[in-house]
Amino acid sequence: MQSQDVAPRPAPSSADPVVDVEQAEAALVEHYPRLVRLAYLVLPPGLGRNRRVVTAHSLTQRALPRGRTAAPAIPAQSTGRDGDPGYAFVRRQVLRTALEAGLPLKRAAWPKRSQLPPLLPQVWGLRLFPRSGGADELALDQALSTLSGPARAAYVLRGLERLGDAEVREALSAAGCADPDGALAEADGIPEQYALLDSPEFDPCSLQARPTDLMRRRQHAKAALAAAAALAVCGALLGLPGDGWAPDGAAAPAYAKNPAAEAALDPAKLTRVAPTAWEAATRTDFSVWPARGDLAGDKALLRRALAVWARPGESVQVSATPGTPSGGPSGPPQLLYAGTVDSARVVILYDGLRIVRYAEPRDGTKGAALDFARADDAGRADASGLVLDRADGNVRYLTAPWVTKAAERDLLKPGAGVMDLPITGGVTAPLASSAAPTGGCTSWNVMQLTDSTGTRLSTDLGELVPARLTTGRPGATHDVSGAQALRTWAPYACSLGALRSAGVRSVNAWSFAEQPLPDASGSPRPAGAGGTADWVCTRAETWRGGGTRVLAQFHTPGGTYGAIAAKAENVPACGAKDPQVLAGVLWKAQSGRWYLLAAGSRGTASISTTGGVRASASGSLLAARAEQGVRAQLKGTTVDGVSITGLG
Repeated sequence: MQSQDVAPRPAPSSADPVVDVEQAEAALVEHYPRLVRLAYLVLPPGLGRNRRVVTAHSLTQRALPRGRTAAPAIPAQSTGRDGDPGYAFVRRQVLRTALEAGLPLKRAAWPKRSQLPPLLPQVWGLRLFPRSGGADELALDQALSTLSGPARAAYVLRGLERLGDAEVREALSAAGCADPDGALAEADGIPEQYALLDSPEFDPCSLQARPTDLMRRRQHAKAALAAAAALAVCGALLGLPGDGWAPDGAAAPAYAKNPAAEAALDPAKLTRVAPTAWEAATRTDFSVWPARGDLAGDKALLRRALAVWARPGESVQVSATPGTPSGGPSGPPQLLYAGTVDSARVVILYDGLRIVRYAEPRDGTKGAALDFARADDAGRADASGLVLDRADGNVRYLTAPWVTKAAERDLLKPGAGVMDLPITGGVTAPLASSAAPTGGCTSWNVMQLTDSTGTRLSTDLGELVPARLTTGRPGATHDVSGAQALRTWAPYACSLGALRSAGVRSVNAWSFAEQPLPDASGSPRPAGAGGTADWVCTRAETWRGGGTRVLAQFHTPGGTYGAIAAKAENVPACGAKDPQVLAGVLWKAQSGRWYLLAAGSRGTASISTTGGVRASASGSLLAARAEQGVRAQLKGTTVDGVSITGLG
């Protein structure tokens, strides 16, 4: 726990507004979720997520004044709270006590109430923690844990409360911070990712529940249970009806031993596949991967990994791709890898449905990470590689036993060569990761894997299983391996950033139309005159089936990136079930005139628009004069007479 300085409480001025209990209570009730989130983010992460959740609620509930009190005019800039002295007072109290909770206990001084475990609320037999976010939220939480309490408060006041630096100084001073300028300077070391502060990862009001350590709880309660056993038996005998009272019928007691559950936690029963099993297997997926790694025989490490999977403790960071259950194994899983990677010991397991990655610090410090990803129904192409470790902006992959060569390629530069990645024991050399957002997009590094069936590309989107990249018309897609496929993907590589941590299995880019651009006179330029734009549809399929994302993108000659013209989620368009797409965009010509350009896929017989632009055209292309900022609705008809609407 880091030390921090909290100055004495400033004396209220006679000019400060007076806050009574009713006014503060109204502010507390109205803004309770935000105040609890503020306390949770400021509290030291060393408390553990369960203790932070309970303490955040306790500090917020104790923030009411005892009577009428003067409240300094603390800034409250967020919408709906401007100038509310009740909210300013309650926020100051929450902030002060959260900072006090992070102070180290000293023998020479009485502990403050906020430094002790809260009396209320209390939860028995359960651990509560917010829902797990994605890789970005996890990285931000780890970065905030390196800051002192005042610096965390400065970062949160900037991002969550939208306060300027001068207002943050006033709020910190009012909360008792001795060095607000130092706190602001320290907070500057963390990148501004304020939007993530509103994510479920930091919401202590929307919680998940897990049992506490059941084995330890049973051991501690053994004496009490033995003393109560006689009373329970006597009461049962006295009140037992003729037919007994067994609402669960033949079910065993709640804590009875289960052979299958115990076997799932035994490292000796882990499934291990022979190194050459994949060569004769009818299915080529994760189930035929051999167990690799220098620690594959370390039973203590494997036992810890299985135990944490079954009941992750408070110090474990748990993440799961959308739609992936995070419960324990139902039987002995398959071991894919156990070894030392960079500064961590990593174990990767597979239970037929999920890939599970356990990582613990190599230096023996506390804390561990547990990641889940869907991997059911994976084929040879989907099961070619797994993310093994991320460190210092790089990523290492564990490759399938059938992979013969690995390389790194920049998807934005289709004409550039590839950089070979050595493979040692199935583990690749590190390559630059595209999983973490950097604020710009000057490159997009992907992994290129080669086996006896061909070459394919996959990209790291912040999850365990990289997403496979394909091109072609829906229903007839193929891997990105040739020069034409690479050129198709290049302008749209940066749009992959919107798919991070979404459980994406594959992303297909389909060039569905080419459209001549109008010249200064308004008529289309002839084909091949350098005035032809490309329309590409990218469709991201997920492991869970739902949550598919479709983007229609527009790329003009000479442009580096494609522009997103339309987007939709959970629609069949641009997919194997409905290989039709219709999209439009407002485009400004060099003459300064604005046009509505629309294009449909092959098989579109006509396009019409309503709303701000009324026009129609035969065929799959439309270009009509328009005004800047106008909105229009697209409709089309296929050669079979089926009506289609514009995407998004």
